[in-house]
Formats: sequence, structure tokens, C-alpha cells
Amino acid sequence: MESHNAPAQPRADARIAFAARFSRYASRLLEAEPRRWLDTGIERAFTTGEMRAALAAEPAGDEAALQRALRVLRQRVMLRLMARDLGGIAPLAEVLATTTALAEVAISQALTRLDEWLAERHGRPVGAASGREQHLYVLGMGKLGGAELNVSSDIDLIFTYPEEGETRGPNAISNHEYFTRLGRRLIAALSELTADGYVFRVDMRLRPYGDSGPLVASFDALENYFITQGREWERYAWIKARALTGDRGAELMELVRPFVYRRHLDYNAIAELRDLHRQIRIEVARRDIADNIKLGPGGIREIEFIAQVFQLIRGGREPALRTQPTLAVLPLLAHNNLLPPAAVQELTEAYGFLRNLEHRLQYLDDQQTHVLPQSEDDRALIAGAMGLDGYGALAAALDAHRARVTGHFEQIFATSSGGAEHALTPLWLENADAGKSVNALAALGFRDPQAIESRLQGMRSGSRYRAMPAASQSRLDRLVPLAIEAAATQKNPDTTLDRMLGLLESIARRGSYLALLVEYPQALSRLAAMMSASPWVAQYLTARPILLDELLDTRTLYAAPHWRDAARQLRVQMDDAAGDTEKQMDVLRHFKHAHTMRLIAQDLSGQLPLETLSDHLSDLAGVVLDEVLRVTWPLRVAHRDTPRFAVIAYGKLGGKELGYASDLDLVFLYDDAAPEAAEHYARFAQRINNWLTSTTSAGVLYETDLRLRPDGAGGLLVSSLTSFCDYQNRHAQLWEHQALTRARFVAGDRDIGARFERFRVEILRQERDPGTLRREVAAMRQKMLDAHPNRTQLFDLKHDRGGIIDVEFAVQYLVLGHAHRHEELTGNIGNLALLRLAARHGLAHESRAQAAHDAYRRFRQLQHSLRLQGERYARIAPDSVANERAAVRELWQEVMGSE
Repeated sequence: MESHNAPAQPRADARIAFAARFSRYASRLLEAEPRRWLDTGIERAFTTGEMRAALAAEPAGDEAALQRALRVLRQRVMLRLMARDLGGIAPLAEVLATTTALAEVAISQALTRLDEWLAERHGRPVGAASGREQHLYVLGMGKLGGAELNVSSDIDLIFTYPEEGETRGPNAISNHEYFTRLGRRLIAALSELTADGYVFRVDMRLRPYGDSGPLVASFDALENYFITQGREWERYAWIKARALTGDRGAELMELVRPFVYRRHLDYNAIAELRDLHRQIRIEVARRDIADNIKLGPGGIREIEFIAQVFQLIRGGREPALRTQPTLAVLPLLAHNNLLPPAAVQELTEAYGFLRNLEHRLQYLDDQQTHVLPQSEDDRALIAGAMGLDGYGALAAALDAHRARVTGHFEQIFATSSGGAEHALTPLWLENADAGKSVNALAALGFRDPQAIESRLQGMRSGSRYRAMPAASQSRLDRLVPLAIEAAATQKNPDTTLDRMLGLLESIARRGSYLALLVEYPQALSRLAAMMSASPWVAQYLTARPILLDELLDTRTLYAAPHWRDAARQLRVQMDDAAGDTEKQMDVLRHFKHAHTMRLIAQDLSGQLPLETLSDHLSDLAGVVLDEVLRVTWPLRVAHRDTPRFAVIAYGKLGGKELGYASDLDLVFLYDDAAPEAAEHYARFAQRINNWLTSTTSAGVLYETDLRLRPDGAGGLLVSSLTSFCDYQNRHAQLWEHQALTRARFVAGDRDIGARFERFRVEILRQERDPGTLRREVAAMRQKMLDAHPNRTQLFDLKHDRGGIIDVEFAVQYLVLGHAHRHEELTGNIGNLALLRLAARHGLAHESRAQAAHDAYRRFRQLQHSLRLQGERYARIAPDSVANERAAVRELWQEVMGSE
């Protein structure tokens, strides 16, 4: 952060006098009582403990004495702070922290004494419902709540208390009356102007109903206000709210959180803050204070708005963004790829410069001002206090910072259309000349312009559109022309537009998603490309419009996944939702869908080979399974802190060939001698499966198939490792050993996973009679073929002879038949790698193995493409893959010795 360059001042004992050169307020203090300010502590910051000790040294016996003690403390703190700041030894962080600490100590100490004195007369307030003693909770708002208070600031406060009731004393009054009186006395103790000045001016206008509302409110009344009366601009104000007193602050802030932070991504916040900023700009212009470094263009408020708009949009989903200090939020915007690092750096430097300048303006006369002085002498003082060579240098530096802030602010908050109507708007709005619209659509390249024109007018005249709120209608009116324009650039414009309109209809009553697309119209072009490429993707997005947010930033959208970082982020979000099972389930689903959406984007752009995509989807499932295990184990009655339990993946997940819509083939194992283990792990497995397969508002996490466990669907849901090994050795059929070739540990206890892997290798390395093995593998292959008859003239890539399953069965035969001599064949390295390995060991002719390798890869790519096109079956014209089918048959013939 850029810092001011204070003039050199090496002598510590002269720092107070030096401060007086740039502060008439410091001069007045020194002139009034020079002996009092012989402060030997200038070389250290004024700490909270030192402030409390100063007040404790002279206990106040009445309100007058309390007021004097607080004001003298402020003078001492401010004089030392000015000396340290203007002398260049206090960084901005210290200035903000010290001023905030002064406010916190003054409020706490004053409240404690005033409460004691009031209770002596009326008794302690008690909750009618709980019978518990009640206390006043003081909420700091604004810069006090954000722990970034300026040196001559008002403090914005809100008073609340937990329960209604009355005091228990000789002169009993209601809790509401008690806390109202206490609040008034606290305000007077802090803000009344006495011979010693004041401590802080107090502003209570942010309370419910503002100046017309009661001074204090119960927790219930506050919550009811949020639900029934809270306005959008108040959400912005409550971002900074922080409980300064009381022992139930966490409970209070949990009450506030749902009002401030929505569970969904809230892009309405941009328009709301833009409107609030517009009102501020109007007031600035009316009062002719464009030079105001707080409210004027490029000022402190615009930096705060930039930070807070991202907090309002994403704070419900990303707990880290709920932090209050502006300087703590800004780095998070870069870390989360919400703003470029260079932009965050410029905003941070500007914020530091503006806050330092703000303090020097206020040091001058201890006035809450943000306007540059008019007199030449004062301008020279301010420039000198900033360590700059004259007012011209100060003005130049200030203008540069404000210009950069304004540039970033306009990029974020500027309206997408600039107020101009889109050229294609007439195609959407009602017009009498349908023929003209049809001609215009044809000129754009639409194949059936008449059908498109009818689709548009039908949508606009439909009941769904007419029932939309006016603000949502306005947004949709802006979006449809943009959608027409984006769809027209695709190779299948009619289909693309129809899919995009379907999405817009699905979000018509969800204003935040419409707001997202209005604020980020560039996302429409990415949306059009994806919807053009795949009907399956179009359906996926339409069913989950929250994923539109993923389209906004190409840096995130096309970045390679880092699963360790992703797992940490998921854990933070899950911990934030602890105690709310439904919310945790939704967090898991949003996490999975968001990462899937990024992989889809990279897949459609040609960025990901299919094998890499499958690896990523498999890793994603592993991250989700790990987290599900973590949050579902704490059973009501658990016999151990950490479960001795493992999840084994089979099939596509086991072989790391997972697709977008693949089921998870899972087996659950445990290794625990406790008597209650079997029952507890059975319940645990049921919970895991329920968390994976339950349908919530965010959909299903994964479909699962648990039939590969010992004894199949009729067997126990979870097996001990010992019983599993015994079953595999004594009772398992050959196909179950075939399945083991693609099994692997994916989540849970790693020791059990390692022991499973050792046992799996032992099973696969058993020596088998080649003839018997061939017959059994061939019989199982025929059984699968009979179970999936293909009555079309098309070739089924997966099930027909010469297809995917033939390759898989041939590889499984090679593993089971030869692993006793070649241990490398037991590796779960995928069919492609196993084919190459078999050829190296001379188990298959190299050219045949390579041809089958290429065919298998080609089949999987075609299968994947057909799935993206929404096809139920992966079937194509036989002649299009004649060479690949022949290659697979030749491998089968060589390995299995039959067709």
C-alpha cells in the first residue's frame, strides 16, 4: 500500500511539538495544559489495555466524572496518535485500530458503569421467557463495525437486547424502558459537548425505522423488521455490523446474516448499490462538494462500494467475504478471481492514500471533514502533513488515485447498454409489422424466421411474462435482443435461440439471475456457444441457472482444477453451514455442479482430452465423497471419533473413466472390532448414500449403484474387511474378480484402503486355468450381450460385438490370466495403458493391441459426443467405424480364441 512520506523527525521527545505544526487541535491541547501532555509513551502505540488502565486509575463516581474521564482519555489517545501518525511511525493500520479501540473501550466502560447505576434504582432486567438476566447489546455499524474508524468520526450505533420482560427491583420497569434509558445515557456520556469536549458524536439513524423508530429493539423485533420491513440499502449498511458488547454476539450476528447475505448469488445488489451511489452523486452535486474525498468521484465510498457489492453478491456462498474491514476484503477479491490483482493493488493504494489524507484533514481542527481546505496556508499544511512538496504535488497524486478508482468503479457499476436501445429490440417488443421482423430475422441468418418470430411473440404475450414484476420485465426486455444477437453468431442459430429462450423463461421469476445476465452481457456469448454445442449442456444449465455465475470469468472457467484447494474451500463452506443438513447438502451439490460446469466449458472448447476429463470428474467425485464422510460420521451415538471405514469405487469411478452423468459404483468396508461397529457402520453407509442420492432444491449429488458388494443387492450394505476378503476368496464368482480389476480406494480410512489394495492384488494374481477362464469370461460377455439387445441397424458402441465391452473383457482376461506372472497388470491404470502393457509382455500382438487401443479411445470419444447431444443410446452407422470394429474383433480373436 502507498504510504505518506512524513518529513524527517528523528527526535522522539519533539514529536508532539512536531504534530502541533500540522494540527491546530494538538496546539490547543498543548496550550491549555502543557504539563499534562509530557507523555513518555510516544514511541509505542496506545493499547486497549492502557486505555482501560487509565480509566481504572480514576474511577468515576457519577455521570459527570465519567464524562470527564472519557474525554480526557480521548485527548491523551488522540495527541499520541497524531504525534505517531504525523511523525511517520504509525502505519494506517495502527491509526484505524487505535481509534476503533478508543471507541470500543469508551462504549464498554461507560455502559458498564451506567448499567450499574441504573440497576441500583430499578433492579436488573430479566427475560420473561427464559428468566435470564438481560444486557444491552451495542452494535457498531459503519467504520466502527469494520474496525476502521477515522480520527474524527461519528460512530453509528444500534441498541438491542435479547428478550422482553421487566426489571426485578423496587422501581420495576419494562426491559424496553430500562434499555431505552440506558441507551440515552450512553449516548450522552459519549457525545454531549462539555468543557472537555466530546468523546464521539453518536448517530443512531441506522436503527430499524430510522429516527422515527424506537431507540432500542429486542432480538425478535429486530428479526421481524428484517423479514417484513428491511430495505435493500440497509443490507449494505448491515455488512459492517459488529456486536461490541454482550456475550451473545454470535447469536445476534446469526440473526443478522440471512438478511444481509442471500443463500443464492445476489446480482440484484449491483443495481441496488448503483442506485444508492447515484443518489449520493446527486447529493454531492447539489451541495457542490465534488472535492469531497469520501463521497466525491473516486473517493473512499466508491472503494467501499466495490468491496461491498461482491460481499452482497457472494457472501451467502463464500463465508470469507463476510469480513468487515475494507482492507481485508480487497485482497480476497483478487484471491477469488473477482477482480484482477492489478486492480486490487490500485484500489488498496488509493484507499491508503485517501484514508491518510482524510486523517490529516481532520487532525487540523478535530472536525469531521472530507473536503480539501480553501486557504493557501491550510493547503500547504495538509501537503506537508502528507510528506509532499506543496499542494500541487498533493493535488496531482490525489487526482491520479481518484481517476484510477473511478475507472474501476465504472467498469463494475456501469450499465451495459449505456441507456441506448439495442438495435434488435423491435424484434422482441410488440409491433404490428410481423413481416418486417421475419425479414430481419432471416437477414440475421435464422433458418426458419417465421417460427422464431412466433416463438418470440408467444413468449412476450404469455402469462409468465405478464406476471413478472416490472423490474424483471425490464431486464428481460434488455436480454432477449442480446440473446437473438448472440444466437445469430452460431452455426445453428434457431436451435440455439430456442434453448436460450427456454433458459430465460425458466429464470423469469428469479430476478437475481436476470440481473446477472444484464450486468454481464458478455456471458451471453459464452452461453450461446455452449447451448449451441450441446442440448445436454443446455438442459443442465437451464435446470441449474445458478451456474450462470461460472460463465463470468474466463480465468476461473478455463483454469485447470486444483483439487486440494477446492477441497479446502468446500470444507470451509460446509463448516459454515454446520447444523443445517439441507444447506450442507445444497453446498455439496453447488460445489459439484460448479466444477462440472467448468469442466464442460473446457471440454466444449477442445481444451480437455477425454481421458483428462474423466480423471478430473473422478477426482471431483473423490473430493465430494471425502467431505460427505467427514460430515455424516458424527452419529448420535458414535463409538469412536474417527471411523475405521473406507469407500471402494468400482466401474467407471474405479477405472477413472467417469462421465458427466455416470453413476457411482461403491462398496463400503470397515475394520473395527467394537461390538457395535457393524450396526453403526451400516447406519453410516445409509447416511452416506442418502446424502449422495437425495433430491434437494439443488438436485441430486450422484446416483449410486451398491450391487457390487458381497452377495449383491441381497447382501449387507457394509462389510468388514475380513468378511469381504473371505467372500472374495471362497464365494465370489469370476465376474466379481473381473470387477476387481477396476476397483480402488477413493475415500475414508487410508489404512483400510491400502489393505484392500494389497488383497485386491492377491486375488488378481491367483493362477487360473486359461481354458476355464476363457470360457467363463466369454459366457459372461454373452450374458451381457443378451441383456442389451440392439434391434436397430445401428452399431451400439458399448454393447455390440466389436465394441467397448469387448475391449474391457479382453483386458480383464489378460489381467486375470497373466497377473500371476506379471504383477504390473494389477495396476489400476486404465484399459488403454493395460493394452500397451500386455503388448510389451508379449500377451497380445503389438499392432493388434495398438489398433484396439485406438479403437477403444475412438469409441469412448464418440460415446461422449453422443451423450452431449442428448442421445439415450450411443449408436452410430456401422460403416463409420468399420475399421475400429474389425480391430477389436481381431484382438478378441487373438486373446479369447473365438468370435
